[in-house]
Amino acid sequence: MTAAAATGAVETFTRSWAALRSAVAHLPDAAFARPSGCRGWLVQDLVCHLVIDAQDVLITLATPADGGAGGVGVEAAPVKDAVTYWTVTTQPPSGQDPLDALTVRLAAAYQDPELLRFHLDDVGSAAGRAAVLADPAARVSTQGAVLTVADYLSAYVLEWALHHLDLVADLPGTVDVPGPSADTLAAARELLERIAGEPFPAAWPDADALLVGTGRRVPTDTERAQLGPLADRVPLVLS
Repeated sequence: MTAAAATGAVETFTRSWAALRSAVAHLPDAAFARPSGCRGWLVQDLVCHLVIDAQDVLITLATPADGGAGGVGVEAAPVKDAVTYWTVTTQPPSGQDPLDALTVRLAAAYQDPELLRFHLDDVGSAAGRAAVLADPAARVSTQGAVLTVADYLSAYVLEWALHHLDLVADLPGTVDVPGPSADTLAAARELLERIAGEPFPAAWPDADALLVGTGRRVPTDTERAQLGPLADRVPLVLS
């Protein structure tokens, strides 16, 4: 990744993350009990997951990939990038995963939506600042892998775009909370297409490509025909 691309990755991460946190901040209390676009999760569960994501960002950015065969202070070579960071399956989540179940129980323990809003704003703001302050070319370690800060943050732009779509998926028309921006959707689609190895139909809006591509929406018969070779490979379930 070039220096310009790395800088752009940080900027896109920062904008998409700020927009997602702003959307949560403007949700009315009643919205927290509505379904989200994540199977089996209410909006409150999704927001709790975002708190955990923010913690993961902070931990990862504070975990430089040092040592290895070259000795202390010598950074290990990146072994993953924004594409290979993701594990891809075709099996949607069942809700039986222990961490998913823990998220639901933790979200319920907050009781007052304002506590969730506060915690996300508190930890999320710190994660955003840490991303801006980090060297995009530095190498960090997460989940047993090594990658540059820029690649790690690029991967999270896809996470933010999908969860922003999840957040607003079932909100009533009376709730005026915007979805992800056009540039966030475009960046997320570009990465999903790289993960898929081929593009989604050019005529599709970016949001539809993301929703259908990750199994958040079932394609119509016409859309399935338009998918061509990708029809037998979606959904791409990312973890």
